This record gives sequence, C-alpha cells and structure tokens, in this order.
Amino acid sequence: MTDALADPHYRPHGAPEPGGGPRDIVILGSTGSIGTQAIDVVLRNPDRFRVVALSAAGGRAELLAKQAHRLGVHTVAVADQAAVPALRAALDAYEWAGKQPRVLAGPDAATEAATIDCHSVLNGITGSIGLRPTLAALEADRVLILANKESLIVGGPLVKAIAKPGQIVPVDSEHSALFQAMLGGRRDEVRKLIVTASGGPFRGRTRAELARVTPADALAHPTWAMGPMITVNSATLVNKGLEVIEAHLLYDVPFDRIEVVVHPQSYIHSMVEFIDGSTLAQASPPDMRMPIALGLGWPDRVPDAAPGVDWSQAATWEFFPLDEDAFPSVALARQVGTLGGTAPAVFNAANEECVDAFLAGRLPFTGIVDTVARVVAEHGDPAAGTRLTVPDVLEAETWARARARELAQTSEAAGV
Repeated sequence: MTDALADPHYRPHGAPEPGGGPRDIVILGSTGSIGTQAIDVVLRNPDRFRVVALSAAGGRAELLAKQAHRLGVHTVAVADQAAVPALRAALDAYEWAGKQPRVLAGPDAATEAATIDCHSVLNGITGSIGLRPTLAALEADRVLILANKESLIVGGPLVKAIAKPGQIVPVDSEHSALFQAMLGGRRDEVRKLIVTASGGPFRGRTRAELARVTPADALAHPTWAMGPMITVNSATLVNKGLEVIEAHLLYDVPFDRIEVVVHPQSYIHSMVEFIDGSTLAQASPPDMRMPIALGLGWPDRVPDAAPGVDWSQAATWEFFPLDEDAFPSVALARQVGTLGGTAPAVFNAANEECVDAFLAGRLPFTGIVDTVARVVAEHGDPAAGTRLTVPDVLEAETWARARARELAQTSEAAGV
C-alpha cells in the first residue's frame, strides 16, 4: 500500500499539466465537517481549485444548495431519494448564470459522483458507506483525497488491490502527519509510528466513572469540532483504534510497531521514530483545514491554509501513556486488524450501531466497546482464507449491525 500513497509525480489520466488552471475537485460529504472545511479552503483559493460536483446525505438540502450555487458546480448528489424535492426547491431559490446543477439521487449517487471527470475526489463521507465511492474514484483514475477512514478499514484488501502508485492522499490529521514526517527518511528506516490522541473529554477517568457519563458529556470534545459519530468515537478512543488499523494499511507497518500516546493539546498530530533514535513530529494547531489543504494541493502546500503555531507564546505540551483498562478500544482494534478479513467491517459496523444506541440512551457509555467486543468475538471470520469481496463486507456489516442492535436492546431491557 505504501506505493499507493501520495506521490509528487502521480498525475491522473487526462489531468492538466501543472500551471494549467484550477484543479477540478469532487467533494463527497460536502455538508459535513470535512466537506464544509474543504469548501472554505477552496473558496479562499479560487485560482488553485474548482469544485465541479458535491454529494451529501440529503438532510441539509438548503446548505447543499447554497454550496452548489456559491461554487457553481454542475452536479449535486444526495443519498436520500426523499430529499430531492427539498433540494430542488432550495436550488430554485437561487439565480443561476447557466443551467441548474443536475441532481443525482439514491444510494449509488455518491459512487456515481466519484467518477465525474476531475483531478481529485475528496471522500469526506462518514462511515463505511464511503467504501463504494472510494473504489469508484480509484477505478476512475482519480486522485483519492481520503478522509473516509472507514472505507480503507473495512475494505483494505479491495482498496490496496486497485490503488495505483501515488493515487491516495491521507487527510486524517494523524495520517497526514505521519506522511509528512516519513518524508524525513526512507521507509526501511522507520522503527515505529506514534499516533497521538487527545484523550477526548474523559482523559484520566476510571472505567467506573465512565459508566455514568451522558451523551452530552461525550459530545463535548475539548479540542476538535466534529460530527456526533466521530466525536463519540473520540471519547471511546474507537477512533484511535480505527486510525491504528488505517496506519497499518497505509504504511505497511506491523501493529506491534504502531504506538498510541495521549497528547491533550492536540498540537502534535503524530510522530515517526527512525532506527537511529530520531523522532520527527508534525505540529500545527488543531485545525483540519491544514491537512485538507495539503490533500487538495499535493504535492504543493497551500499558503495560509490554517494558522500556524504561535511560538511567541509560552506553552506546555504533555504526553501520557494510554490507559487501556479504561479505554480498551485500541487493543480491540489491534486484535481486529490482525484478524483481517471481515473482522474490521464487523468492528466498525457494530460500533456505529452502538454509538447510535448510546446517543439514544439505550446503552451506557462503557457498553459501546463491550458490545462491539462481543459482536467481534461471536462473528469470527467466515471469509478467512478467501479473497475479500464487497459482498463479503456488506454481509458481515449487515450481520454485525443486527447483532449489535439485539445486544443493545437486551442491555436496555436489563437496565444496564
């Protein structure tokens, strides 16, 4: 997979030569946190980037229409067919210099949008529903700016099989940091990867204390502004477990050489230790516009994409070991990643259902990872030893979601 990572010499088929005008971009998940910040970067750099298509779930039709009008896109896609009337009404509220954007709708809309003629596709969709658009973008020979970690985690072998050298640019702040730090040496000189974690809102709490936290507590992240699913994943550190699996897949580094360290200030986004004992870190204030801009502009950096560190001010950056008793999700993710096959898909799907149950008050906070662990243990891997396919992934996810819902209902009925 390392050869598929961002390469300054990679140019998708039909892309203009450098200096030939703005780079055409498709943004998937445009109304979410990653998508809105990407649009901010684009609007501040109209000479560098031009968005030609947007996709979203469909629940924020007015925002999607506003984005489409401001960017002048020719295509808008929504996953929810029922959202089309509201979207068309929102589009009608604007005056258009030319035709209104065409509207794609349905579960395959984002996948179709990912194949539109462009240089790069930013996949900012949340969840494993981003897998098909990821595969579609790669098969269409687009540069994949990957913020949708779940598609790589649940379909790692599928993604690795079709990604061309230099075709993927990671956007997660941790993986962007690892990529940048790894430029300081050869791949065979890397001793280990150190993935930093903020620790979320519950750093320092015991497992017993965590059993009593509420959804409002879990959604109050101290440093990052994210959607509810990712914010809860950060609170349980499931997000960090997923990032460990992603780092393994992106950089071909064994799990026993990927370490997690808690860094509450979130200024150092990850580090790479080399065989001579030197450690290189990438540091910047917690602002996703920086890794997004690097993904959009690679191999060039975008000036003033986000504020830098103010070195004129005194500051203290802290690092703590991970408390794996209170936060067992990272150890579980390592186990799942080692199993491979459909185990990561089961882990991810069960977690999404358990987070929904927690936010709805049907499952305690500690019940999220406990239930996920039980689903993973019950599933095993029927696809072990065979070539992974998309149907394998979808079947495993369907089973995992159903089983997680059953276990959550049992917990709710028992008053756990």
